[in-house]
Amino acid sequence: MTIPKAYLCRYADDFVCAFTNSFYNELGKRLAMFKLQNASDKTHIIQFSRFLQSDKTHFDFLGFEFRWGRSRFNKIVLKRRISKKKYRGAIVNFANWCDQNCHKRVSILFIDINRKLRGYYNYYGLAGNSKALGSFFYWARITLLKWLNRRSQRKSYTWQAFNDLMKHFNLAKPRIIKRPTQLRLSF
Repeated sequence: MTIPKAYLCRYADDFVCAFTNSFYNELGKRLAMFKLQNASDKTHIIQFSRFLQSDKTHFDFLGFEFRWGRSRFNKIVLKRRISKKKYRGAIVNFANWCDQNCHKRVSILFIDINRKLRGYYNYYGLAGNSKALGSFFYWARITLLKWLNRRSQRKSYTWQAFNDLMKHFNLAKPRIIKRPTQLRLSF
């Protein structure tokens, strides 16, 4: 006899359940006891197994894409990275923020930018997501240089001058904040 295995990841009113046997019908009954119901537009059932290697074995949850992959030690592990939709949205939001705030004094502007970047790194700074963090930092620098050069009718900064400015104000560089926890999903 095999013991059924399950995993629940919950954040506020959103959750992901991983299980070996179907309990979707039981979940509806249990929620009905508390006068709640599933949101059918948000509810999805997928096969998510480390033994299935296809493009359909991934899902997005809270801005992250969950998928199976290999560790640097060639073990099958659960990988998390920023979802493509959230990544594109973050770049657009940063560009809009620069549009609204690049009129500020440079010293105040860099304080605000560092807050924004540190907040982004704190949320998305998971092990395995360093490539996306570096890419976001790259686009943030390009966007910031573009908006700083739009402050006057001629270019204010070359790349060299901008790099010196970043060093002077210590622009927050991407870093991994959270190491992986032991998610034991063995399906």
